Amino acid sequence: MATGNDPDKSGSVGDTPGAGGGLTSEELELRRRNLEAKLVSKGAARKAGSQDKGTETASGVAQAMKLSSEFIAGVLVGAGLGWLADRFLGTSPWGLIILLLLGFCAGTLNILRSAGRVAENSGLDFTKKSDHEKPE
Repeated sequence: MATGNDPDKSGSVGDTPGAGGGLTSEELELRRRNLEAKLVSKGAARKAGSQDKGTETASGVAQAMKLSSEFIAGVLVGAGLGWLADRFLGTSPWGLIILLLLGFCAGTLNILRSAGRVAENSGLDFTKKSDHEKPE
């Protein structure tokens, strides 16, 4: 009977010889191969190159949600800032119109960046290069 934290080593596990004691790496490898063969015979093993269609669909839905939320956020932020500008500056309706259009452009640019169609803005590089030096 097992007591405390020590496992019970009195019984055998399956039909493996010496299952109650420590197993060598060869015995473990043999057990792994036997288990793998049983799994293959039952059809439970997957092919290495197969892809799950459910995961692919979920990934596409996630990408669509990300892109649509980025576009909607750009438009809503532009509209909100335009409304605030009209409210406090008294420029109605021009602030809303201009900033709504800018929000639309920002949302479109965010979609293109997320989809990989437009490169990220890396800024200008003003470092001195040896190609542009004057000849002596």
